Parts: sequence; C-alpha cells; structure tokens
Amino acid sequence: MRILVTNDDGYHAPGLEVLEAIAAEFSDDVWVCAPSEEQSGAGHSLTLNRPVRLQQFGERRFAVTGTPTDSVMMALREVMDSPPDLILSGVNRGANLGDDITYSGTVSAAIEGALAGIRSIALSQVYSAETRSSGAEFATAREWGAKVIGPLLDAPFDPRTLVNINFPPRAPDAVKGIRVVRQGFHDYSRGSIVEGKDPRGHRYFWFGLYAIEHTPDHGTDLEAIDDGYIAVTPLQLDLTHYASIDAIAGRFAD
Repeated sequence: MRILVTNDDGYHAPGLEVLEAIAAEFSDDVWVCAPSEEQSGAGHSLTLNRPVRLQQFGERRFAVTGTPTDSVMMALREVMDSPPDLILSGVNRGANLGDDITYSGTVSAAIEGALAGIRSIALSQVYSAETRSSGAEFATAREWGAKVIGPLLDAPFDPRTLVNINFPPRAPDAVKGIRVVRQGFHDYSRGSIVEGKDPRGHRYFWFGLYAIEHTPDHGTDLEAIDDGYIAVTPLQLDLTHYASIDAIAGRFAD
C-alpha cells in the first residue's frame, strides 16, 4: 500500500513526524509532501498569485511553498510516479471539530485527496494547557492512530467523501473509546478579535480562536471529545441543501 502524508502545520511540525510513524505501521511505501511553512486556517485554498516551489529533503520527502491543497496537488501531479492508495493529513496540533473544518488546512488536504478519488483521512490532536505543558501533546494520537485508521482501510468510502478524526486531550490510557459521530457547530458570534499596536504605533488585529464557545449537541464530534472519546466523522463534499431546491426554484417559476 502506498501512503501520502501531508499536513497544514508545516514540513517540520512534530505532528507530521507522528503521522509518519503511524503510516509506517501499515506500509513501507510512505511519501511526504507538506507545506514548507505553517498554513493553519488556509482552508481549501490554492496559491494562484505567485509561483509554488518544490524542495526535496530526501527520498520520498518533499516540501511545497504553498498551502495544504497545493501540497497534495503537487504530490499527485509532479512528485509521485503513481497515485497513493491512502492520503493521511495531520496530525494537526489542535482540534478540527464542528465548523472549524471549513477553515482547516488539515481537512482541506484530505478534501483534495477525496476530489482525486483517493481514500483520505484527516487527523487532529485536541490539546489542553495540561497536555501542552507536559510535552506529550501527541501521545494519544500516536498510541491510538493506527487503531482508528486500521478499520477504515477497507471500509466503503462513497465518492467525494472523507473521514475526520479528532483525539481527545487526555492520556492514551484515559481515552474511553471511539465514537462515530456527526459534525457539531460552534457559536462563532462569541469569537474574539484581539487588538494591539506595533512598534510604530499602527493598529493590528489578531483573531482569538480560544474564546469560541460551544454547547455540544448529542451525537456530535464536540460531545465525543468532551466525553473523552476519539471522534470519527465521515464528511461529504456535496454542500447542496437539497431540501431548499424546490422552494427556491419556485421563486423563479414563470
């Protein structure tokens, strides 16, 4: 099995090393093609206003001066001599839960893989102040990664679908299990924008992600993480709201 590994935290991110180790449990044919710099929040964006450069660090190891989407496209069209059987994106440092996935470069790399007809999985490690200070941020992802991916390798994936995995911010032996759940939703009306001034006195703004609040609905990825479970969420790329088609079409009827 040939596996492509990518991320949005950048080629030198520790989560990418963790994901490589997980991938190596399934195959010795593992390729890496990731952004050269952090691209968190890049979403499913392409680099269109400047050239993209490709740097090789070793056999089957590449970095791209672009977004996660750029990285997957470059891997599939320029780097690899044949397509991978599986694309793994992550392990992201931080959650990709609820509607965060619309901003996520981690999930978007998997989206690009799904668009290419390749089985694609995004992985993220939720963390807390405690796990961050302990230096063991990715311990749960490392311990549980292969256990979650394994059953998905021969599971049926419909066209233009992918799977999003989030690991809870707790020690590996404290994880309660795995839940397959739907996407939840945050209350972004409560998000914060932090204002400051640079050394020249000019104002700048920084988006404060950690003030966003949510009340987990039952059966969602947000609830699963809060309850100490690994959240596995199948996602689809068809954003059509079919229930509205007839009602909106009626507005344009002759």
